[in-house]
Amino acid sequence: MSALSICLVQFDIGWEDPASNHKRVERLLPASADPFDLVLLPEMFNTGYTMEAARNAQSIQGESVAWMKEISSEHRCDVMGSLIIKEGFDYYNRLLYIHKGEIHSHYDKRHLFAFAGEHESFKPGEDRVTLQIGGLNCMPLICYDLRFPVWSRNPGNVDTLIYVANFPAKRKYAWRQLLIARAIENQCYVVGLNRIGVDGNEHPYSGDSMVIDPYGHILHDMEDREESLVVTLEKGDIEKCRQHLPFLADRDQFTFA
Repeated sequence: MSALSICLVQFDIGWEDPASNHKRVERLLPASADPFDLVLLPEMFNTGYTMEAARNAQSIQGESVAWMKEISSEHRCDVMGSLIIKEGFDYYNRLLYIHKGEIHSHYDKRHLFAFAGEHESFKPGEDRVTLQIGGLNCMPLICYDLRFPVWSRNPGNVDTLIYVANFPAKRKYAWRQLLIARAIENQCYVVGLNRIGVDGNEHPYSGDSMVIDPYGHILHDMEDREESLVVTLEKGDIEKCRQHLPFLADRDQFTFA
């Protein structure tokens, strides 16, 4: 059966403290013997959403990347989450995808949140990425990307859009509605993983991590709890939706320059 089992980890990210955040995630990971394909972590899971790129950046050989590899090997699963990576003279809000204990690929955040000055500290990404994880094709995206439907548009082969985020509580209505819209217009699952707690800039976060089906129905809502949640997504449900409502056939065709 074509399916994808994801463990979403929603937690209160300690401010600019990678070691404590590694431990928080370890405590929240399920002890059950039931396997899952992917551990999903929020945006800047090891530091919180900080603009102090130089102070918090790691290289690809850094401690948080090594930790992600260890989690992947220990739990025999893939791991995905974003962190600040320095490459040459540039800093990226980079989502890493770890497969079988090694870096498989990455996605650099395309839309930098100028409202918070993210564009002044980071270099934007240029490419979308599609990954086959478990039995589904997934497109990973980061937080502010959610507001840009063209960049999120399903080219026809995507089963699941995955957004990792630090989306503040005062914009929770937009977060929820945009996730639902992305699912409906792309006729695919949408997984949105946010954080809870208050960050170092005194911005509160209400979580509201969700899993939404291709019709736009909310299947799971983590509200404001610190917890892990394992969900299984079935490709057959996507195929049924698209056969019943063949709207993707009428989508506009375009390419990115």
